[in-house]
Amino acid sequence: MSGNPPAPLSKNELLKQNDPTLGGALAETLANPALACFPADDEQFLKFHGIYQQDDRDKRKTGRQYIMMIRARIPGGIIPPDQYLAFDDLSERYGNQTLRITSRQSFQWHGVVKEKLGPLLKGLNDALCTTVAACGDVNRNVMAPATPAASALAERVLADARRVDAALLPQTAAYHAIWIDGEPLKLPPEEKKQFADPLYGKTYLPRKFKIAFALPPLNDTDVFTNCLGFVAIPDPAEPARVLGYNLLCGGGLGMSHGNPDTYPRTADVLGFFAPEEIVNVAQAVLTAYRDSGDRTNRKHARLKYVLEERGADWFRGEVESRAGLKLAPARPMNFTSQGDLFGWRQQSEGRWFLGLYVETGRIKDTPQRQLKTALRRIVAKFRPEVRLTPSQNLLLAGVHAGQKDGITALLAEHGIPVENQAGAIRRASMACPSLPTCGLGLAESERYLPALLEQLEGLLAELGLSDEEIIIRMTGCPNGCARPYMAEIGFVGKAPGKYNLYLGGNAGTTRLNREYRASVKADDILNELRPPLARWKNERRPGERFGDFCARAVLPGQITQGAAGDAAPASLST
Repeated sequence: MSGNPPAPLSKNELLKQNDPTLGGALAETLANPALACFPADDEQFLKFHGIYQQDDRDKRKTGRQYIMMIRARIPGGIIPPDQYLAFDDLSERYGNQTLRITSRQSFQWHGVVKEKLGPLLKGLNDALCTTVAACGDVNRNVMAPATPAASALAERVLADARRVDAALLPQTAAYHAIWIDGEPLKLPPEEKKQFADPLYGKTYLPRKFKIAFALPPLNDTDVFTNCLGFVAIPDPAEPARVLGYNLLCGGGLGMSHGNPDTYPRTADVLGFFAPEEIVNVAQAVLTAYRDSGDRTNRKHARLKYVLEERGADWFRGEVESRAGLKLAPARPMNFTSQGDLFGWRQQSEGRWFLGLYVETGRIKDTPQRQLKTALRRIVAKFRPEVRLTPSQNLLLAGVHAGQKDGITALLAEHGIPVENQAGAIRRASMACPSLPTCGLGLAESERYLPALLEQLEGLLAELGLSDEEIIIRMTGCPNGCARPYMAEIGFVGKAPGKYNLYLGGNAGTTRLNREYRASVKADDILNELRPPLARWKNERRPGERFGDFCARAVLPGQITQGAAGDAAPASLST
């Protein structure tokens, strides 16, 4: 019998244990105009409601000004026209007049002060949208391939993604009471404490949980970076039908500087199952994580650490036992690319879609480009479906052929071209918001990346590489919201004006990159990248991308996770 006492639960676990309804004192603080912000404990409950309390760090010298970031739950990033117009209107009335596309196919509203928080969430509910479980220790927004379907196959995948999203929603009544009815949840304290969610239980998950669907050969959702991934396998006899899904578990990218016990990890491939089992399998994976994840150390609480330490075979057994099925061997799959299509493209039934580049995911108006106004006018007049992509871009789908010229002309009127919207490296870039609003930001990201890309475009032109696509991603901290650890060139904020530089991801985003240089000053980035880029030009094999060249020649040695290159065969175990 061990003499060591069990490690104490983390503070967040105690908070959930004491109020499983997740209501806290949110309604009381919301109703009190004398309080400028929510207290620390309620900041944690806010996240379960899709809200982060922040402040503008540029203005701290003049006094802390609290603002909120609100994130919607939009499975697959699909937005009907009326809903998009409501989102745009809410950003004008209650936010900072921008809409931010997230790296998980959702929208964020930034700069919302406390007194406008209630009206904004009520407006989202009126638009048939929710923010519940967009953050917190629950399943987050489910990602799915965004490119409009040329067949029924992609639509079936999207439908399955929506089914999974709905099946994993928490059931607390606190959200509706606070944000729709405008009052505290009317339950006695003891009854509140005894509440248990039918799926999540009393204390929900040890940490956040992320799900993505993918349809090879396009890996636009970076499926290997998710806690749970579903890779659709077409039926060879009937290609428009989903034969089943390969099951991936244990991906995740967050880490902490200086803590070797934290690390990014790509998912293990556990097996294959029939499509009718999709919800059953999703719930089995989630509850297996619920019961096995670390609740004492939040830096060690993600599902990836369970898979890494207990092994894929152990976790497969847990999933099979809970789902009441036996997983078949995984089917062959091959990912060759990641990213979005731009310009006009044909979809099914004679319709068209338009891919629009959105710099760092921020829909806004500038003197040169009035993207926000243009989109508002287009959606109001032509009524396209809006689709958000995992690379923070936007698609206008379901457009009739006769509407194309009108949409093109309206965009041009607002300074937005349909062709040649941005250079190759810009189209393949991503950034997180970071400073000044994210409390975790260590260095600039969204505000700095466009200027850095302009410098990199100059360097590539100098080397005769202007037309080459390189996947470039930047985050202001090591949590990796823009998935920099899968990029061919990744920048991770280390301190103000300093970044860790990563090289070696691949086009199909199935392979982790590796650290090339640490604590690189912003002014030194081009000098650090010039040698490997010059070597790539002179030494690469035919058709070899920059990330593959770096993995082979610049950073030689074993790449321990996702080492199969662009191909992600059924045997890949990362």
